[in-house]
Amino acid sequence: MSLAILIGVFILGLVIGIPVAVTLGLASLCYLLLEGIPLVVIPQKMFAGMDVFVLLCIPGFVLAGNLMNGGGITPRIVRFANAMVGWMRGGLGLTNVAGSMLFGGISGTAVADAASIGGMMIPGMVRAGYPPAFSAAVTAASSTVGPIIPPSMPMIIVGSLSGISVGKMFIAGVIPGILMGLAMMVTAYIIAVRQGFPHQPWQGFRELGRSFMGAFWALAMTGLIIGGLLSGAATPTETAVIASVYAFAVGCFVYRELPISAVPKIVINSAVTAAAILALVGFANVFGWILVSERIPQMISAAVLSVTDNKYVVILLINVVLLFVGMFMETIAALIILFVPLLTLAQSVGVDPIHFAVFAVLNLMIGLTTPPVGICMFICANIARSPIGPVIRALVPFLVTNIIILLFVSYVPALSTWLPSLME
Repeated sequence: MSLAILIGVFILGLVIGIPVAVTLGLASLCYLLLEGIPLVVIPQKMFAGMDVFVLLCIPGFVLAGNLMNGGGITPRIVRFANAMVGWMRGGLGLTNVAGSMLFGGISGTAVADAASIGGMMIPGMVRAGYPPAFSAAVTAASSTVGPIIPPSMPMIIVGSLSGISVGKMFIAGVIPGILMGLAMMVTAYIIAVRQGFPHQPWQGFRELGRSFMGAFWALAMTGLIIGGLLSGAATPTETAVIASVYAFAVGCFVYRELPISAVPKIVINSAVTAAAILALVGFANVFGWILVSERIPQMISAAVLSVTDNKYVVILLINVVLLFVGMFMETIAALIILFVPLLTLAQSVGVDPIHFAVFAVLNLMIGLTTPPVGICMFICANIARSPIGPVIRALVPFLVTNIIILLFVSYVPALSTWLPSLME
């Protein structure tokens, strides 16, 4: 009965639009009251969930991304991407995807990508003659590359939950993230050719060189992160701190677009964002503790394995579950509640933990662009001032593309495990 109340309150909270962190807390509170468990469990488990060293990455990378964005990074990345691919048919759509791939290596979050790249690209695309729905759809779809290419907030959360090396997961996301971005560029190009979208004239190698030099310091931040992790010279937490200092120096003294007076506000906003993520982690840890105490992970594994123990069928079932959950639940909450149970199931059929982490995160990223609660979809539709219906229809080809890449990554482990193996 108590378990049914727990699940019921949680689902009801999601349906009526209560924030996910609050919903997790309310559902856990109801369960504890019904079971007669002392409420001191809530702060204890919240603290235990947040008292994980690797979570220090979160405020570091959030601050680094905000400092770089405030320092003029977005227009420079867009200019460089436009010089590379803007001359092709549907060039601004391809620029949008390329810009998201480059920006994703700095922000680590899909929402930041959608808001920053979208705020610049969507109005420009509409003025150039692209349909608002397509402009919103390509931006929303490409923003999901951000948390696959390092740094990645969801992968930091996964590392805190499971003990899997965050550095190895960051590196594991590089090839899948690049594949995902290239596949969306191909999709955007095919749509552009079929619908006769405009293209710009080739701007020449001089503009390509100038735009590269303009974006160099921004792009070097991604190299700094990946290089530090691959070489073993810095842990993910140390890398986050180094990235923040680097972002401050570049924004203030190289690009000179980040006033010193703006830094305190950026620090405060970054602290608020990081605190919101950590509060969600804390409440979700209470909820997850209840599920573990009720032996839900074991029940899930037993139920699936009673149907089949075929590795490939189990991977398919996990993908279906995560795609469905991603349609209704915030990414971090879904990871905290479901990752460990599904990891247990995956390992029971021989799936490598790092491989599983990559395709699990990729699953939930796709959910950010699917109704009814795809936050990136709504952000981009808002910027484009387009009704949500046409945006959903325009998203369908990109969703199909991303699901194909998801299956490719799910069934070809080397795409995720080869680069991390070089770190051993």
